[in-house]
Amino acid sequence: MELTIRIPDHTAAIFDYLQKGLFISSNSTNEEVRDLYDIIDDDFEALSIYFAQIGYTLERGNEYFYFSRTEPRVTLEQKILRAYYWIDVLDLFKTYDETFGPGYRFQPEQILVEANINVMLQNKLDGIRKHFSDKDVRKEVLDNMIRQLTRDSFLELENEKNNTYKVMSSWNYLERLIESINIYDDSQDDEKPE
Repeated sequence: MELTIRIPDHTAAIFDYLQKGLFISSNSTNEEVRDLYDIIDDDFEALSIYFAQIGYTLERGNEYFYFSRTEPRVTLEQKILRAYYWIDVLDLFKTYDETFGPGYRFQPEQILVEANINVMLQNKLDGIRKHFSDKDVRKEVLDNMIRQLTRDSFLELENEKNNTYKVMSSWNYLERLIESINIYDDSQDDEKPE
């Protein structure tokens, strides 16, 4: 199949970034990432066709882009454990502040201070320990979680001096993922209408 599309000059940089499983968000603190976002936004159709030829699907979210592709089936148990983790993460941050989402700025220390006076937040943070079995101290659990969220491009360190993080547009992906989980109640099947 011969492709007759014009792809942008930075296609290799876009591929290198996205193939790591990262997101390119419009509100990134990194100017290069924002530039890549603009390039994809301008040439989405051509890039989608191009990447499809090498087995990647370029996906557009709410102010973010990412790759998806057909992977070998992962065990159901692994998927469920990962979903539990994301539910716990979103629940923790929404308990901390209901407005937590893309563009939100925070310092991990603020969450720890709030956890000392908010029992519900404290319990949620303690509940995340199960995902980091070797971590007993709340600060270590939170630092580990934030490090992972940053590595996965859901958060960015905006100000290293005062340790301020910014929530990326890709956070919408997590929220959409959790909202799409359907839980069916099998006990309803056993009940017969009278």
